[in-house]
Amino acid sequence: MELHGPAQALLLLSVAAAGGLALGQIKLGGVKLGVGGVLFAGLALGHFGFAVDATMLAFAREFGLVLFVYAIGVTVGPGFFQAFKKDGMALNLMAAAVVVLGSLVAVAVHLLGGVPLPAALGLLSGAVTNTPSLAAGQEVLAQLGFTGTAQGQAYAVAYPFGILGILLSMLVLRLVFKQNPAKAAAAFDADRAAKFDALQTVNVEIRNPAVFGARLRDLDELKEMGVVLSRVLHDGSQHVVNADDTLAEGDVVLAVGPANKLPRLNRLLGPLASVDLKAMDSRDVQWERQVVTRSEVLGKSLGELNLRGSHGVVVSRVNRAGYELVPDASLKLQFGDMLTVVGAPESMPLVAGIIGNRSKALQETQMTPIFIGIALGMVLGSLPIMLPGLPSAVKLGLAGGPLVVAILLSRLGHVGKVVWFMPPAANHVMRDLGIALFLAAVGIKSGLGFVDTLVHGPGLSWMAWGMLITLLPLVTVAVVGTWVTRVNYLTMCGLLSGSMTDPPALAFAQGLAPSEAPILSYAAVYPLVMVLRVIAPQIIALVLWAG
Repeated sequence: MELHGPAQALLLLSVAAAGGLALGQIKLGGVKLGVGGVLFAGLALGHFGFAVDATMLAFAREFGLVLFVYAIGVTVGPGFFQAFKKDGMALNLMAAAVVVLGSLVAVAVHLLGGVPLPAALGLLSGAVTNTPSLAAGQEVLAQLGFTGTAQGQAYAVAYPFGILGILLSMLVLRLVFKQNPAKAAAAFDADRAAKFDALQTVNVEIRNPAVFGARLRDLDELKEMGVVLSRVLHDGSQHVVNADDTLAEGDVVLAVGPANKLPRLNRLLGPLASVDLKAMDSRDVQWERQVVTRSEVLGKSLGELNLRGSHGVVVSRVNRAGYELVPDASLKLQFGDMLTVVGAPESMPLVAGIIGNRSKALQETQMTPIFIGIALGMVLGSLPIMLPGLPSAVKLGLAGGPLVVAILLSRLGHVGKVVWFMPPAANHVMRDLGIALFLAAVGIKSGLGFVDTLVHGPGLSWMAWGMLITLLPLVTVAVVGTWVTRVNYLTMCGLLSGSMTDPPALAFAQGLAPSEAPILSYAAVYPLVMVLRVIAPQIIALVLWAG
């Protein structure tokens, strides 16, 4: 029964999504399918004859995919480049190994298993759950004169296990190395935090004769260390530090800086003091945490704002996306930065007026930047990329383009008054809605005739070959890669998902434990893998045809 109207199509997609999400909550051996259950609900509906107009189904699938990958890009963008500056090369090499091994297995299936070239390419695309790879293969096969439906049928047969195979690979890895997802998440967070120098607050007494009478603005060592002095106790009176203040013997200063720089600070100024300036009652000095929400200050540095000179306040800390940054004069503000401001009580409202300090803005979703970002992602994904030796251009496609754009824009932060920020709640809704739509559409389309393809003809043998193409590269790289590099389990799960460009697998990996590790590794390898997945079937077809 085919449903033609938009309302009926939405009804069927909703039934598939709701039923699949409920199915995904059922535990089997302690494992849940999660959002992957939507695919199997869609397959069941398609098998029993429910269908949707092809155009509407394609729109739902592609729109859902774009929403999902764009939301992922927004999440990982702010910390993407910094988080993988060190480990990105190793992760991409392992992901590329998955692509190369899978391609070699597909070639062996054709040459040794007797599977026709179109079907072998279809199995490769389905086994790695990559639709752009299927499209690239269809285009090159058409140029070589191949016709028929073998490639599409093979893709449909291999696709369901392509998703399940990634999940099985994660479970095999978990069993072989006895991994605990919760402990892996804690280890990832600890390792990530260790890469950043934690800021520490100390009270220092001025005892070094070399700095007696020195003006603070002349102590270049403080700038080199990334240390900020916010308060000074002089002659029993406490006040906010001014650049023209001179240090006297016995003064106590409140210093904020990287923990590993504090011993050097003690050598420069003196030992730790026995008093705590923050604990002392003072009507002249107070501190507040204020959030940057005013578009006029975005992109401006603390030096440009000159809050110390204009309002007599000191910014002692800047917290950005959970990380504390040294508030030097060159630090440029971004939307959502949390500033620790120290100054006179009457200055606090004035500073709040400058930077915004409207906490409610962090919960408001700005729709214009979202649609601009999606539009730019679609444009990037459609741009042809010419590579030597290939008869046609490759493209990042609907999944790669929006993902790359979202990463870049969220990393950029803002353009003028347009802020590339999305509240976490809105991001989760966008991500979950997108992946549910995508899986429901794929399942409904693949379900029709799926059982017939398996039972009659080469369907079962194709499925077996597809399972081999899925599992052999994943398990090999997962086990060998973990054994050699000792990469975090959740990071490896994200890498496996990214190496197959598979959003449902990423959603499953995210459900193992609350951590950003899978998303970051997925996004780190996705751009390269997407290009390789699109290129691989074209190279295979050209080489085998020429041979």
